[in-house]
Amino acid sequence: MIKYLMKKGAILLASLFLVTLLTFVLMHTIPGDPFIQDKAIPEEILVSLRKHYGLDQPLFVQFIKYVKGICHFDLGPSFKYEGRSVNEIIAQGFPVSCILGIEALVIAVFGGVVLGSIAALNHQRGSDYAMMLIAVIGISVPSFIVATFLQYLLAMKLNLLPVARWGSFSQTLMPALSLAALPLAFIARLTRANMIEVLQQDYIHTAKSKGLGPIQIVLRHVLRNALLPVVSYLGPLTAAVMTGSFAIEKIFGIPGLGQWFVMSISNRDYTVIMGTTLFYSALLLLCVFVVDLLYCFIDPRIRLKGESDGRL
Repeated sequence: MIKYLMKKGAILLASLFLVTLLTFVLMHTIPGDPFIQDKAIPEEILVSLRKHYGLDQPLFVQFIKYVKGICHFDLGPSFKYEGRSVNEIIAQGFPVSCILGIEALVIAVFGGVVLGSIAALNHQRGSDYAMMLIAVIGISVPSFIVATFLQYLLAMKLNLLPVARWGSFSQTLMPALSLAALPLAFIARLTRANMIEVLQQDYIHTAKSKGLGPIQIVLRHVLRNALLPVVSYLGPLTAAVMTGSFAIEKIFGIPGLGQWFVMSISNRDYTVIMGTTLFYSALLLLCVFVVDLLYCFIDPRIRLKGESDGRL
């Protein structure tokens, strides 16, 4: 197990280094200047700014300094927002996006598994077609359309929830539902397809012949095996929803990390772009790593196979 963790840790660090290198090269390859936006700046000031931020040095030297900063958990200063560091921007935006993402994740997983299970247990019946119709709509309709529809229905017509802004729990419900619509639909389809396949296996028929009830069969045998692909999907899904969605955050006026990332691209704020990209990549790789560990607990056969191959 220790060898497995060390191997995964080495892969994670190597992946982060490659992400850092590629992002750094792309930022300095694309034409443009972070200090030249809408107004003309005298050349003397531009030279002074580039020297102040170290942009006058060779790219190799800049990259080495940036990597050293990362090793000390320092992502550097923002080029656009004077006096603010990338660490402060992430610390301000991520907790908001994280809260919204956790709500959306709970809604997506719980709703998707429930809808998929109902559809699978009632295969080729009315409830199956109804659940899959909901899933198709969730996959087909963009999240910003869902958000606009929820604002119109729940806020403007029924006056059940506030239209926008961030602060109270009621203000998080509509953006969480909007953000959860697509993954909920995908999880529902994934759960349904895998449950239908598992329900046709011989060990399910054996369990029925032993007199086990439907609930016991579903909880102890069907779901445990059918949810493995869903667990795989949770890794990238968790990282995606917890780092924010610019469209959802913009519609509901949420000060999350997503809007900082998009604004940094339009501002050509190199350090913010690289910092948020690196942060997202680290979170994504960490979630995938946790999913790999969960696999061993959900299905012991994976752990036993790895031990027999000498990988754990």
